Amino acid sequence: MLGLAGAAVAHASDLAGAQARVRADVEAWAAPQAALAQAIWEKPELGYQEFAASSLLQDRLRAAGFRIEHGVAGMPTAFVARAGRRGSGPVIALLAEMDALPGASQQAVAEPSPLPGHDAGHACGHNLFGAAAVGAARALARWLAESGTDGEIRVYGTPAEEGGSGKVFMVRAGLFDDVDAVLHWHPSDANSAAQSTSLANVSGKFRFSGTASHAAIAPERGRSALDGVEALNHMANLLREHVPDGTRIHYAITDGGRAPNVVPARAEVYYYVRHVDGGVVRDVFDRLQAAAQGAAMGTGTRVEFEPLGGVHALLPNDTLGRVLDRALRAVGGVDYDAVELDFAMRLQESLERRPALESARGIAPYRDDVAGLASTDVGDVSRVVPTAGVSTATWIAGTPAHSWQAVSASGSSIGHRGALNAASTLAMATVELFLSPDLLREARAEFQRRRGPEPYRPLLRRDDPPLDYRRP
Repeated sequence: MLGLAGAAVAHASDLAGAQARVRADVEAWAAPQAALAQAIWEKPELGYQEFAASSLLQDRLRAAGFRIEHGVAGMPTAFVARAGRRGSGPVIALLAEMDALPGASQQAVAEPSPLPGHDAGHACGHNLFGAAAVGAARALARWLAESGTDGEIRVYGTPAEEGGSGKVFMVRAGLFDDVDAVLHWHPSDANSAAQSTSLANVSGKFRFSGTASHAAIAPERGRSALDGVEALNHMANLLREHVPDGTRIHYAITDGGRAPNVVPARAEVYYYVRHVDGGVVRDVFDRLQAAAQGAAMGTGTRVEFEPLGGVHALLPNDTLGRVLDRALRAVGGVDYDAVELDFAMRLQESLERRPALESARGIAPYRDDVAGLASTDVGDVSRVVPTAGVSTATWIAGTPAHSWQAVSASGSSIGHRGALNAASTLAMATVELFLSPDLLREARAEFQRRRGPEPYRPLLRRDDPPLDYRRP
């Protein structure tokens, strides 16, 4: 019989062999993965309208033997794809985002140049996100089948991450209730498995209604809906002084009238409130809603509020984070060829911050306590199941997310290289979890310790998905 040391050596050998196998499978599918990412990039779709992207992702998974349930949780573009056999094995899920951002159209060139015929663009790299999740999942499904390993690999096609809270509806529908661990990744300008928090976020639109009139002949007969919006915005800006530190309040006027000589009868403003503490977000947004009522009273208008998004802050998981870090370091960073290096140098000239391009080869030091300032609906997933993520260098060093430079790189071979590394990292980390039940138990124990005894309570203030929140 093998002693403890011998068993550990045998396990390490089995793990290394399985990881090498799935990595080779991922890399063998590099060209189809890049083509999938590019097809989604070339047809950018906004939240809840990702019909082409969702169909492409499902088609590739179906061809790999996945069983697919589509239109889940009341969202036509959402899906859950399953492969493997449950038996006594775990369920491990990968997330696949796919939505683009409005007003971010850009070609894959080194200067600002909108993609003809498109307003949206993949400024957060979700074309790469979804494609790499599929690339990893395909290899994992084949390994599970060929090795006879018990367990199920799932891919969750999650729409409308950008403000639509798609994953929250999936969480509320119980679609993650039997999952043992969730892994995800995100495009970035660096390689890192550091685990971060994020900011909780509540969002919605305030629609003011007034009375139209000729702005010169009969202004006294008008009641300007835009006045209501501007009064609310003024009060929100005064509110900033009297909220807890770390609160973020953002707004965009999405309808302010069309002609200066018409007193606008309709106007709309779209608000976000963020803070690391979901309770603070609730309280501040309640005050914002009260201010909107005051703005309507003061301008002789009426106001209606439509809640849209609501997400919790991420709950880090150090156990899963270290698994991802090990896999990322085994995969390594990104090397550019001569053509890519030339493109990277020209693209970086447009950036304010210009770290060394060679930084794409490195891996950031591991931490499990990074204070993140973004918001994501992955936060709600992390509140119901152990969850961890990784980032890879798909953008030029110094590129901020939601920029035209991010769109450009996401549609180039530089983006494809980073996405391939992400797929390999996810696949290798998932194999380790399938073969190491103790890690899953440790991740669950850490999850329960960090979450505490309070039950999950969504910040989302609506029952049904806002399927038209991006439509004009």
